[in-house]
Amino acid sequence: MNKTININLGGFFFHIDEVAYQKLKRYLESISRSLSDDPQGKNEIIADIEARISELLSEKITDSRQVVNESDIDDIIVIMGQPEDYAEAEESYNDASYSYKRNNSSGKKLFRDGDDKFLGGVAAGIAHYFDVDTIWIRLGLLALFFGAGFGFLVYIILWILLPEAKTTAEKLQMEGEPVNIDNIEKKIREEFNNVSENVSEFANKASEKIKDGANEFSEKISKNFSAKTKKNNGLQDFLNTLGKIILVFFKVIGKFIGAILVFVAAAVILSLIIGGFSVGSLEWLNVDGDYLQYPPFFYDSILPRWLLTTFAFLLIGIPFLILFILGLRILSNSVKQLSKTTSLTLLGIWIIALLGLIFTGLEFGTSHANYGQKVNKNTINITANDTITLKMINDDNLYYQHNLRRSTHKYEIEIDDRPMIYTSNIKVDVKKSNSDESYIIIQKESRGKNSHKANKNAENIIYNYEVIDNTMLLDAYFLSNFKNIWKDEEINITLYLTKNTTIYFDYSTKNFLNNVANTTDTYDKEMVNHHYIMTEEVLKCTDCKIEIEEDTNKTI
Repeated sequence: MNKTININLGGFFFHIDEVAYQKLKRYLESISRSLSDDPQGKNEIIADIEARISELLSEKITDSRQVVNESDIDDIIVIMGQPEDYAEAEESYNDASYSYKRNNSSGKKLFRDGDDKFLGGVAAGIAHYFDVDTIWIRLGLLALFFGAGFGFLVYIILWILLPEAKTTAEKLQMEGEPVNIDNIEKKIREEFNNVSENVSEFANKASEKIKDGANEFSEKISKNFSAKTKKNNGLQDFLNTLGKIILVFFKVIGKFIGAILVFVAAAVILSLIIGGFSVGSLEWLNVDGDYLQYPPFFYDSILPRWLLTTFAFLLIGIPFLILFILGLRILSNSVKQLSKTTSLTLLGIWIIALLGLIFTGLEFGTSHANYGQKVNKNTINITANDTITLKMINDDNLYYQHNLRRSTHKYEIEIDDRPMIYTSNIKVDVKKSNSDESYIIIQKESRGKNSHKANKNAENIIYNYEVIDNTMLLDAYFLSNFKNIWKDEEINITLYLTKNTTIYFDYSTKNFLNNVANTTDTYDKEMVNHHYIMTEEVLKCTDCKIEIEEDTNKTI
């Protein structure tokens, strides 16, 4: 049975057993003797030390009926430091004679920071040593973990090797501050002020709860007291330890999610910055515009392209900027939240960008709403029994193609510094003329916001052909306005021949013929390099007899 004593320490009352009281008293007297004889300086430091001890005891004593024992005082001494630390600090202080040279009396040492730790305080300790923000060290360790794969191993090794800064002297050495009376007093006062703020905040919250209902608050307090009185129970200690482990696990998951948010958001924002001003070319990467173009709704819009690019950048960039800041806040408590003014401003800009792109998208949809065409009919000076040769030609100066073929793909070219669209979506057919003359019909097709604009777009398509002697040269391409790059445009050419007129299909027409009717149902690609004569209805091959006979003999 031990005798208990009531003491007033730092403005708080404690129940302390006699053995613990004597140890605490001897500890404070030893510190007092280690300090100078300056009554004012000594009293201030002793007062702060007592306040710090009082705060540490308050954390340990969770029940007002609990008694401070000798082991509690031993824990406090470990944290506060032995009296010799203060003696050495005083000696350093006196030798310096208030000179700034005393700043070099204690070099910076590497510790783990137990006050600002996520796992073991390694990152915070390294940050103190190199005088940088803790978040950059944590990001560096995460980069080593994800990039090189050994960041976690490095952290574990440092956790084992580095001691934790527990005493006031060790905390000062970790921060590179001289271990002297000024700094010890300052450090203790800062820690006490932080605790005072926490206590005040807790008191304010408690008072609010009391205002809401004193009876309910009393019941909760009584339940807490009854639960805490059993804290020395072995099962309760096990559950508390398990709860701490689970809490650390969820903190690790949270930090991992924060790191992912930071890296993903940073990558997206960086990509937007690089690509936002060079979409469609990216010359610095030698990427051809054929592979990378503006979105379809950027074309034929009343809004300038640079404004649409800015809208797209803001629409994607602002949410990822918020995610980036959120990730940083998860990783470090020192990152401040965006102010209300900044948040509302970003929201307003994002809404404007969204509305701008929605308007442009709706406008793009209407630009494809109606179908239009332009038909040109021209007579060909060819009579019966004549032979006409049909060829497709390309202008290699505009766009070189090794093999001519029909394609819906569009290419951007420049003609007299004017952007144009080059495409080869052309279909060729041959039919029987219903009159006494041969003629050609060129049907141009396009789309627009209304029928008038659709017909106008079709009329503006540039397509040429010519007849030299008995050879008809058809362009294997057509040109269109650059704004129509995403519109469905094509040209259908139909050659109407009189009866007994012969046509020879040059090899260049192989990929442009489209369902040309003939008596033997020969495929379009197989009609090239042959002569066909127009009968009463369809074409008939005049030089395919040998091949037909050979196929027949092979069948037999």
